[in-house]
Amino acid sequence: MIRLARVGARKQPHYRVVVIEKDRARNGRSVEVVGTYNPRTNPASVNLKRDRIDYWTAKGAQLSERVGKLMAAPVAAAEPLTPAQPEPATTA
Repeated sequence: MIRLARVGARKQPHYRVVVIEKDRARNGRSVEVVGTYNPRTNPASVNLKRDRIDYWTAKGAQLSERVGKLMAAPVAAAEPLTPAQPEPATTA
């Protein structure tokens, strides 16, 4: 199952999108982290490894309702899950 696991502090939610066995607890040991979701930013930031999500769905993993909605959002397609690279300093 691919679902959200909460990792934020109290009243500051931040979520990881995880591949986890269906029987495990919400924040139990996951098989793989395939993205993040931060609803506190405006607009909410969604970073997903779509290739890994496609891999796990091909293996039979099901998306939770919320993850399915995040996958359908156009914002999720625009932001890949890679750290931002600092631009090289220019001397002028």
